[in-house]
This record gives sequence, structure tokens and C-alpha cells, in this order.
Amino acid sequence: MAKDELQVLNALDVTKTQWYHFTAIIIAGMGFFTDAYDLFCISLVTKLLGRIYYYKQGSSSPGSLPPNVSAAVNGVAFAGTLTGQLFFGWLGDKLGRKRVYGLTLMLMVICSLASGLSFGRSPTSVMATLCFFRFWLGFGIGGDCPLSATIMSEYANKKTRGAFIAAVFAMQGFGNLAGGMVAIVVSGAFKAKYPSPPFEKNPNRSTVPEADYIWRIILMFGALPALLTYYWRMKMPETARFTALVAKDAKQAVVDMSKVLEVDLVEERQQEKLKERKESEFGLFSSQFLGKHGLHLLGTTATWFLLDIAFYSQNLFQKDIFTAIGWIPKAKTMNTIEEVYLIARAQTLIALCSTVPGYWFTVALIDKMGRFRIQLMGFTFMTLFMFALAIPYHHWTIPHNRIGFVVMYSLTFFFSNFGPNATTFVVPVEIFPAWLRSTCPEQWWARSGFCTPPKGSECKNRIYFWELSACWGRSSRSWCRNQKGSHWKKCLAKLSKKMKIKHKLVTKL
Repeated sequence: MAKDELQVLNALDVTKTQWYHFTAIIIAGMGFFTDAYDLFCISLVTKLLGRIYYYKQGSSSPGSLPPNVSAAVNGVAFAGTLTGQLFFGWLGDKLGRKRVYGLTLMLMVICSLASGLSFGRSPTSVMATLCFFRFWLGFGIGGDCPLSATIMSEYANKKTRGAFIAAVFAMQGFGNLAGGMVAIVVSGAFKAKYPSPPFEKNPNRSTVPEADYIWRIILMFGALPALLTYYWRMKMPETARFTALVAKDAKQAVVDMSKVLEVDLVEERQQEKLKERKESEFGLFSSQFLGKHGLHLLGTTATWFLLDIAFYSQNLFQKDIFTAIGWIPKAKTMNTIEEVYLIARAQTLIALCSTVPGYWFTVALIDKMGRFRIQLMGFTFMTLFMFALAIPYHHWTIPHNRIGFVVMYSLTFFFSNFGPNATTFVVPVEIFPAWLRSTCPEQWWARSGFCTPPKGSECKNRIYFWELSACWGRSSRSWCRNQKGSHWKKCLAKLSKKMKIKHKLVTKL
């Protein structure tokens, strides 16, 4: 701590863990719960959309989304997420976390509900409406991500900050799990109410008209958890770190924190010190930022970008992986509703047994093992398991080896969450200054990994692509950590040599 550190910030750093810390985890975490539900529930219904809107009469196989439509439906929300982080991250550092926090939540509620609506009956109009509202849904989610992390980091004390931020992020696992459970309940109810034959026995009757309600209900359900937490978000006071360090109102910071935390706070009258802080602040594109945080930016951006390529592609395409190895039966052997049910059951099992536990292992151990060790371990095991899946791929397609494939595949989810998926979320909000914390571009560039799904159509190609991302993530994280004292341009030059890129091109960037 610097000698001129404001007393309110000192008090927040050393205060004991209190009930309101857990309340803040729930309030911020429900945003991540909703984010995960909304982003990943689309993978549960894409095959259903193809059967309903793109079946060609007389075809020997069920309908499926054309590649361009499938790419748009799966990826448009992630494009919105990227742009939402650009806008709301900047706005959160200008207007305050609390003001923008409620706006993002309401946008998510409205667009979740609107995603289940259609303007017209043709496939083109239905898909256009769906993509339009899912883009704006992603836009709201993009704002919620950096603000949730920032708010929790600014409320937490030093001792348990890592665990608290990780606990907020761990709610993403429950959102993923909830998506599968909702799909199981909805499809199970429709399956019992509207029985139909498999496609291979009767193609026309295998898709009942009522199936069109299933995907709408699943998508619209995402509005409920966000709506339930809106009131509590609006009751949260602005964080003391924003009020004191950015808004320059230390007195109000004391008043706000005294309402929710039991700490001994002395009314601040340090306007000269605040003025000194104002003068010492530097901009995002300044040489001071480059010198102090350039290497941090490179490390967090590279690892988060590479992790997201593997992690989010895995979540979106796992139904295709399971179908390719035969764990989910071929589409023509099932009716439409049964296919939704089996996909939801498979993804729920993966979430329950690997995704959710991985998050909470991080929560329990991040302040003991440290961020770097967990991240390096996660990337390493992701790489090893993906190698083990991709190299002997045909071995795993043999029927009696499928369970082994599923187990190893689930372990990649476990170590992504007990690893870089959690740590890349925690580290940035701890190392960047308060006035740039939700704006900092590592969020923008890294999250562009959302929008980079593997182009290979084969299951094996996708696993190789994910393995490459995990391998490079491990390498870049380790390398950047070992270059602590290097100058930014020297750092770039060494990285370009390592990646076999012409140094002139990199230094121009």
C-alpha cells in the first residue's frame, strides 16, 4: 500500500469476510448464470430448428440448418458479446459500474424474451429475427461480463479476492447446467404429451407442430434469472474504488460502504491527495500504460483468446462430437423431440460431472495455489487430453470405447475451468488500474476468441484445432511470465521470433 492510500480503500482491503460479500457474489454471479444459460442454450436447439424449418419433403434424412445459417445462429451472440464489451466496458469506467450494470441486465431480459418471437413464418424470417435479437442479447452479455468481475474485485478484501471473483465466475457452470435441465424438462413434457414415430419410420409425423414451442420456451426462460436479480442490483451501492479513485468523492465512498459493510471508516478529507491521483492517471493508449501494463496486456489477451477458441467451440459443438462417436444415436433413428431430450441429457451430464466441479476447485484453491500454477496446469492437461482424443481418434469411435472418450472429453472441461477459463477472468481485474478496469482492451481482443470457431467439419479436425489453442495458450502464458523485466517492444520481438513472424510487422502493430 502506498502511503497516500485512501483510508476507505485500506479498510476494504483488510476487512474480514462478511455476509454482504456473499450477497455480492450471488447478485453478480446471477449475471454470469444468465450469461452462460443464454449463450449455450442455443446449442441445444439448433438441430431442432433444422428439422422444423429446413426439412425437404421426400429427403431421406432430417432437415438441418445450412452451414451459413448454422454459423450465424451459433455465432451471432458472440459477435454481440465482443461489441458489448467494447461499449459497456468503456461506459462502466465513465458513468460508474452500478448505472451500467442495471442497463445490461434489462437488455438481457428483453432480448431473451424477444429471441423466442418470430416476425413471419418463413425460415428466413424466423432465423433473421432470432439472429437479430441474439446479437443484442450478446451485446448485453458483453457488458455484464467485465462489470461483474470488476464489481466483485472492488468489493472483496485482499485475502479472499481471488476466491470471490472465481465464485462469481463459477455461476457460469450452474447456468450451463440449468440450460440442459430446462431442456430436459421441456422436451420430456412435450415428448410425453405429443408422442411421434422416429424419422426413419414416418418422416412427416416425426416432427409434430407443437415442437416449435420447445426452442422458444428454452430461449425465453433465460430472462427469468436476470429479471429476479434486477431489484438487488439496483440496491447495490457504487463500489468505493470507483467513487473514490475515479469519481473523486471519497466522502461518498465512505457513506456507501458503511451501508453494506461493518468496517471502521473515517470520513475522508484528502482532496489534495485525490488531485495528485488525478494528475498521475494515464490513458489507455499512453506510453505510461504501455510501460506499466503492456506485458500484462499481452499475457492476458493471448491466453484468454486462445482459451476461448477451445472452450466456447467445445460447448457449442459437443452435440456434434457425441453424435460423431455414436454416444447420441443418428438423427433418423429418433423423432424431433427425442433428439432434443438426448442432446440435453448428454450436455447436462458433462456439465454436472466436469464443468461445475472444475469451477469450484478453482474457488477452493486459487488463493492457495495461485493464479499462475492453476492456469499452467489447466492448459497442460487440456493439451494432453486433446492429444489423447485426437491422435487415436478412430479407436474412440469403436462402440465399446465410447465411454472412455466421453470421460476424457469431460476432463478437458474440468481442467479448462480448474484452469485458464477461471484464471483469465480473475487476473485482469486485479492487475489493471481502477479507471481502466472494465475498459481495458484485453477484454475486447481476448473475447474475440468467441467469434473464432473451428472451420473443420470433422470431429477429429475440431479436436486438433482445440488442442493447438490450448498448447499455444500454455506456451504464451509461461513465456510472458518469464519476461517480467523486458521492455514491451523487446517482448514483442522475442514473441515474434518464437512464432516465426517478421519482427518489422509486429513492431508496426
